[in-house]
Amino acid sequence: MKITKCIIPAAGFGTRFLPATKAQPKEMLTIVDTPVIQMLVEEAVAAGATDIIFVTSHTKKTLEDHFDTSFELEHLLKTKGKTKELEKIQKITEMANFYFVRQGSPRGDGDAILQAKNLIGNEPCIVLFGDDLIKGEKSGAEQLVAAFEKSQTPMIALEKVSDEKVSSYGIVEAKNSDDKMHEVSRFLEKPKSSETDSRLGVIGKYIITPEVFEYLEKDGESASKDGEIRLADAFAKMVVDGKKLHGIEMDGVRYDTGDKLGFLKATVDYALDRDDLGEEFAQFLKEKFSK
Repeated sequence: MKITKCIIPAAGFGTRFLPATKAQPKEMLTIVDTPVIQMLVEEAVAAGATDIIFVTSHTKKTLEDHFDTSFELEHLLKTKGKTKELEKIQKITEMANFYFVRQGSPRGDGDAILQAKNLIGNEPCIVLFGDDLIKGEKSGAEQLVAAFEKSQTPMIALEKVSDEKVSSYGIVEAKNSDDKMHEVSRFLEKPKSSETDSRLGVIGKYIITPEVFEYLEKDGESASKDGEIRLADAFAKMVVDGKKLHGIEMDGVRYDTGDKLGFLKATVDYALDRDDLGEEFAQFLKEKFSK
């Protein structure tokens, strides 16, 4: 079955980027001139998605407006003869079909995903969280879709992490590994490095199946002690119940744009790759660090 739908949870407050996120969604922060949320949409579309479901909150109207038509701006650009700029903003609204659902209260990432269930139906879908970008020959979503076509099981994006970072990640223990594809034998949420030999850390990109929604909905079984419903808990329970899950190590460079340093690294690397900025920006950096 071809995957055509993608859920992008975007209801968080982005407190790590205050004060910048006091009045604008963190997902609208830009890598050079493109909002991170738009880069995620482009990633999903490249993987075959035609329907994008954003899970937002009452503070995310700017995000919704970004993917809507701006008649006044388009008219202004047209009358001024700014054809390239006009094409850029028209392309945003034409990339896919966009849907917006609200998460009434912050009850965990699993709860956010559940808000989109009625729009997904009985089919697998991509889930992309707002902090992770993969820069490589193929996007993270494209790699996940290709792997899912082989396994037909829920798919988790992975990267190898250092001992020091194990406690900051969901960690997958694996069996029946084939190159970078791993069958999940155990799912651990932020364990100490001494509690597992695995260094396969989970990145916020997934393909989930209808069965995952069923686990998220089970009263109390996927909900943590603080009342939040978490995708990690659902995955862990599925593994215990003998359900098959797979993870795939991502090719390319991963950036955590929810972290200030990661955001800066992404901005520099993407700027250096730009035809209109790269050469001049590289020269600036060379001069800056040669002093």
